[in-house]
Amino acid sequence: MLGNILIVAAILSGAFSFIMYYYTFKGYSNTLVLARRGYYLTTAFIVAASVFLLYLILTHQYEYNYVFEYSNGDLSFGLLLSTFFAGQEGSFLLWLLITVLLGTYFISHLSFDVKKESSFMMVFTLATVFLAVLISPYLKNPFAYIWQETTYLELKYFNPAYLNLPVLQKFFAINNNTGVEFIKVGQELKAALSSAGIHMSDFLVQGKGLNPLLQNFWMQIHPPLLFVGFAMATIPYSFAVSAVIRNEYKSWVKESLPWLTISMMVLGFAIMVGGYWAYGVLGWGGFWGWDPVENSSLVPWIIGVAALHTLLIQNRTQDNGGVGKYLKTNLILSVLTFVFVIYSTFLTRSGILSDASVHSFADPGMTTYLFLLGFILTFTLLGIGGVIYRWRNLHAVQLEDETILSRENGLLYGAALLIGSAIIITIGTSAPIFGSAVDIKFYNVMNLPIAILITLLIALSLFLRWKTTKPAEFFRHVLIYSGISAALTALIVLVSPIDTFINILFTFSILFTITVNVNLLIRAFKVSYLLTGGHIAHIGVGVLLLGVLLSGNYTQSAQVDLPLDKEVNVLNHKLTFLGHEPIEGGKKFAFKVKIVNGDNTMIASPVMFQSDFNNSVMREPDIIEGLTEDFYISPLGFSEGSDNESGDQVSVVLKKGESTQFKDAKITFKEFTISDDDMKAMLKGGDFKMGAELTVEYNGKNYDVNPYILFTKGEQEVVESSVDEANMNLAVTKIDAAGSINLSVYDKEAKPVLEEHKEETLSVEASIKPNINLVWLGVLLISIGFIIAALRRKEELDLKKE
Repeated sequence: MLGNILIVAAILSGAFSFIMYYYTFKGYSNTLVLARRGYYLTTAFIVAASVFLLYLILTHQYEYNYVFEYSNGDLSFGLLLSTFFAGQEGSFLLWLLITVLLGTYFISHLSFDVKKESSFMMVFTLATVFLAVLISPYLKNPFAYIWQETTYLELKYFNPAYLNLPVLQKFFAINNNTGVEFIKVGQELKAALSSAGIHMSDFLVQGKGLNPLLQNFWMQIHPPLLFVGFAMATIPYSFAVSAVIRNEYKSWVKESLPWLTISMMVLGFAIMVGGYWAYGVLGWGGFWGWDPVENSSLVPWIIGVAALHTLLIQNRTQDNGGVGKYLKTNLILSVLTFVFVIYSTFLTRSGILSDASVHSFADPGMTTYLFLLGFILTFTLLGIGGVIYRWRNLHAVQLEDETILSRENGLLYGAALLIGSAIIITIGTSAPIFGSAVDIKFYNVMNLPIAILITLLIALSLFLRWKTTKPAEFFRHVLIYSGISAALTALIVLVSPIDTFINILFTFSILFTITVNVNLLIRAFKVSYLLTGGHIAHIGVGVLLLGVLLSGNYTQSAQVDLPLDKEVNVLNHKLTFLGHEPIEGGKKFAFKVKIVNGDNTMIASPVMFQSDFNNSVMREPDIIEGLTEDFYISPLGFSEGSDNESGDQVSVVLKKGESTQFKDAKITFKEFTISDDDMKAMLKGGDFKMGAELTVEYNGKNYDVNPYILFTKGEQEVVESSVDEANMNLAVTKIDAAGSINLSVYDKEAKPVLEEHKEETLSVEASIKPNINLVWLGVLLISIGFIIAALRRKEELDLKKE
């Protein structure tokens, strides 16, 4: 009840502050103080609500549904804290908390100009009110009691001391298929407990806990960083709309630039922290998979970076008087940066991508879905509509002596290419909304030419002067650095696997950018370190893309079975499975693999364990890190059954789209099958079934079959399918969410043996990731460059005020 009161109070005080700021802007007296007090009250209520939720989590108040769903007493303190933002409700509250705290700074920062403060805070406060409504009692309420809606929970969550009480016996239920006992939780149970003098918190003594995929150090870092970036994207949006409201378009540029810069630094760094998490922990085998939810965070970052470059043009060209160039472009891009942050939230939390993305939350309900849609439309209409309304007043300076060889044009073309990339990614990301999906190749093929052009333009624009450049001077620089880059490209091609023309061209463009920026970095540093930010960031872009090129295109992978104590040659490495041992108190098992590479001997310890949370086998890779390459071992399975591979049975690992032959039949693995209800049950740790859609081609006809595995309370029941015409049965014995299944096919008359090996055997996927460290180095350089650039813009703003 207290949490709901605080949220409702925050909504009301936020709405009051918004109205008072509106009246202040209109010239009413004595309203500015009321507007500020209203906002401070909103901040106080949100801080109090956040502290209260954290208190509920740390004291294990499982009668609150959010606390029960995401935490339990087995989590470490750091992971317990991270359950604050593990679900939709808590993550919205964290976003709101960061946003309202940022707003308190701007009340002080803009207090010297009443019109500017009132117009900016009017927009900013509206955003906080929308976020607060999202976690109100009627939408995604983090303070809802578990007994407010009827649900069935397993006995393991309850205090056994009370289970024999007569008053509780009518609430027991049993699953006849599995024998698992449940208690029906609802308002009737709450009343029965109260009549017996038992508090719900004494009866419900354990929570479901955190999804095992999230039980990692990076869970404590990645989401908060992401929401700091999301919250800060509100700032340039508010400056842009404030400028439109006031019909004044000069001062907002210098005020917005530092905040947009640091916002994009934080958001970009958060995205790549998520990439590192996926690469090193989740076992996806890479740092980026073009997952729709990954993309939805990337798009606002791309748009924000494009806005940075066009804002630089306006900032530079208005120093000579009047409003700088590309005013309309800057207003629109500043608006779209925040709008696409909201769109990212819509895609992630509306449930619309639940079948297309491993990140997506479950369906939150139609009311929340419609509210998120309204959130997008409101702030799109407010921003874009305002620009259209003021269109005739948006006059920028015209530089009469500007030529095509000018830095203004170079930056504009670069921004246009970034927007092109954002459009491509948005189209691919949004495709599941319309019932289809694009292949990963779509993103790679469409973005590669853009990446080549962008890296070339980064360097070329630095040869250009503002307004105009002498052609002879420009082409002289181009020829010199082209020659250096060509020589470096030839050297890299000789010592690396790069072979195709397009990749050689990409390598040249990357090295062209790096060499030009290294030279200019040295010159800039001699003047002031504040002038080096852009060059460091551009070098980081080149290093990052070189790492992407080498690791993404030239990774070597092989799936292999490792019998115990037998050496197997894999990718020019000698692998020996040494056995397995329990870790973390027997909850997980580490599988020891000796790796010999020349004179070097290393031990890798990939991990597998059965998760009680979702009744699934979880896998954690291990990585032998090197300066020039990583050796990546991802566990696939472990078995010690008998071998029955003969003419009567075949066992094979298939990835999506792969086929195998059984006698005269061809069997193709098309896709995984899991219903919406089973997906929800899996995410909540309940019983579910998951299988594979297979096509059997036999005697010129195709037969679709759907064998599956039923996961119930830690047990797995294999349910086979048959094709009578081909006299075969098919069974999926293992499912790897990374994209493969273990399939057994056998004659209908034969006795199936679903284990694949007669000796203790570890199945792994081994990979060599060349130059992956360039990716992490590039991200670090980009972040450093952004920080220095933000400091420079902040200093310029301070000098202007003086």
